[in-house]
Amino acid sequence: MIRRTIAPLALTLLANGALTACAGSDAASAFPTWQNSQLNVVSRVTSGAGVAAATSLRPDGSLETVALDLASGKKLWSAPATMAGRLPGMGVQPPATVELPGGQAVVAAVDPVKGGRWPAALVARDGKTGRQKWSRPVHSTFGPQRCGAYLCLSEHTALAGARMMVLDPLTGKPAWRLPGIAEVEWSDANRVVVLRLAANPVLEAYELKTGKAVWQLPIEQALGEGIDLSGGWAFGATGDKLVGYVAPYTNQRTKRTSSFGLFSVRLADGMVDWMRPSVVRVYPSGNPAYAPVVRPVDQQGQYGGFARLDGESGRVLGQITATQVPGSGWWLAFPAKMEQLGFLKHNQPSTVYDLVTGSRREAEGVHGWSFCVTDPQPLKLAGGITPGFYSIAALCEFDLASGKRVTNTAVAPPSWFTGSQGGWRLWRDEKGALNAVKDATASSPGMYG
Repeated sequence: MIRRTIAPLALTLLANGALTACAGSDAASAFPTWQNSQLNVVSRVTSGAGVAAATSLRPDGSLETVALDLASGKKLWSAPATMAGRLPGMGVQPPATVELPGGQAVVAAVDPVKGGRWPAALVARDGKTGRQKWSRPVHSTFGPQRCGAYLCLSEHTALAGARMMVLDPLTGKPAWRLPGIAEVEWSDANRVVVLRLAANPVLEAYELKTGKAVWQLPIEQALGEGIDLSGGWAFGATGDKLVGYVAPYTNQRTKRTSSFGLFSVRLADGMVDWMRPSVVRVYPSGNPAYAPVVRPVDQQGQYGGFARLDGESGRVLGQITATQVPGSGWWLAFPAKMEQLGFLKHNQPSTVYDLVTGSRREAEGVHGWSFCVTDPQPLKLAGGITPGFYSIAALCEFDLASGKRVTNTAVAPPSWFTGSQGGWRLWRDEKGALNAVKDATASSPGMYG
């Protein structure tokens, strides 16, 4: 089984509030903000041309695609959604939002189909009005993705004839296709880089208009033989590099653990720029390309300390040793700039280290962000969807001196968690509400991409 990432923490509490403007925090007092608490967002958020789109959970357990005005948070439209063939470890699929010349947005999502030959259809709609542009029957898919000015869709993923289709977002007509299953990891106006999901996974770059191959990199060249994507993977890009993470997976029959770690690839030519094999990514932390935090694992499976890496160069920016890690029963917590590492113990004094010097420091006055919920429950989904999906996790602020939650909910989570696109940061809070702040933060990937 292939899993996209370690299953994110979940929250199924339904939100019953309304659209509100936020004020009172540092971010809210200086920048435009909004919150839409009429939703229970369970997926990542995509955006483009002034539209934000996500998958939301209805009170009856069904899914819906929701589109919102990015400037105000006002709901523009919604439509029924489903998942057909997506694997639970990949998390709930978001809709794909494609920004076209002239400021037009197309939102594509998988809709349920009743009584048809196949159980679902990929439906593309106008981002602002929700008017349907076209539909394409779907047998099984991991969901649509934006690839430059096109839509990419791995379809028939449960069949021998699986393929990735590159589609015109305005008409649905195929531009070109790629045999097998692939996931988009990066794209711009001219190229797309995909991960071919196979026994020997490969990163490949293609020209978007023609489908011509540009370069190819077997993952084993970066991390060694024995790659198995069943443990999960994640990618992110900053500047001219794509940084990838492959998690370890232990085969229960052979008891062997697959190769794992972080590596960086030059987007121009596919050459490996740096590699950090045998490290695991920790949660919460930044995207692999933006403030990754890792732990080394030796050949006996013993964990080392914690290190924050520079996504650009792979070098260590700060670390603590294994002997400094305090016992058990803690959750990681990081401040907005990730210059400190907190070992949060709920409602108890917690341990804090300076990540630059590696020395322990007083916890008094130190706040950190950690998972709001540590005992998540899977979503209760209707419509015959495979069980085991979790909503995207939410982060909450904690006072590390006391281990207690900080109740000022107006403070926005840090950018290493939310990411930023076009100056907007969007995130799901613990009640499922969608929040946004336009603070002009430079575009960067967030924890979930």
